[in-house]
Amino acid sequence: MLNPIVIAIPIFGLLIALEAYLVIRENRENFDRKDTWTNIFIGFMSVAWGVLFGLVTSLIYLWGYELAPVKMPMNALWAWVILLFVDDFAYYWFHRFSHEVRFFWNFHVVHHSSNQYNLSVAVRQSWFSGIAHWIFYLPIAFLGFPLWAFAIMHGLNLIYQFWIHTKLVGKIGFLEKILNTPSHHRVHHGVNNDYLDKNYAGIFIVWDRMFRTFIEETETPRYGIIKPINSYNMLWINSHSWFEMFKAVKQKKTLLGKLRCVFGAPAMEFDEKLEKTSVIV
Repeated sequence: MLNPIVIAIPIFGLLIALEAYLVIRENRENFDRKDTWTNIFIGFMSVAWGVLFGLVTSLIYLWGYELAPVKMPMNALWAWVILLFVDDFAYYWFHRFSHEVRFFWNFHVVHHSSNQYNLSVAVRQSWFSGIAHWIFYLPIAFLGFPLWAFAIMHGLNLIYQFWIHTKLVGKIGFLEKILNTPSHHRVHHGVNNDYLDKNYAGIFIVWDRMFRTFIEETETPRYGIIKPINSYNMLWINSHSWFEMFKAVKQKKTLLGKLRCVFGAPAMEFDEKLEKTSVIV
């Protein structure tokens, strides 16, 4: 079974090159060639690592599918329509937790750590996210969707998200109400105070509107992460957040404080007084 993303790689490459040409020709910004090549190499490695992790996570998915009380008939159009929305709904929560829980952010930060915003950033993905992201998609197996159908639909979801990583496309009218667009996703990558932790959508922006995580693009985003790493070292890009987390865990004196470093918000800081206070969330 061939992953749709693997098939799309040559198209991604052509579009990245075309966008780079347009940006450089029109002098829209200072184009960071080194960052672009770093993103591309990180992307190739993320595909390779994804294949390795996929061998294990596929077995977990198949186990869940066997437990499903009903098996979806994938020869029916309605089953594919349901899978489209179910997969996108699962992606919303995977993406949201990847920003709100430090453990998951340690993987996802790779994607946000570039201070550029262009199509090459779309392929700048964590090498190791396959360790944990399957958790959010296991319910799809329990719903009775076969692995091959999930792999196709999820691949198409990620392919859709490629084109929204650009500054060259403005707002696109009424579709902004329904779909995730470049404008919405620029907000998501912005570190402006109002833009932080907003617009988690994959394909459909309706989830953000429904769960009140949506905001319009009203000012030019500043891209990157709150604490820039300023590095082109691919291994460091994939690991720096883990070192920061373990350092924070070591500094905490209580078990509660240590757990908060791992499962609390990525930027959360707790003083010793708060650590010693029982809090029910």
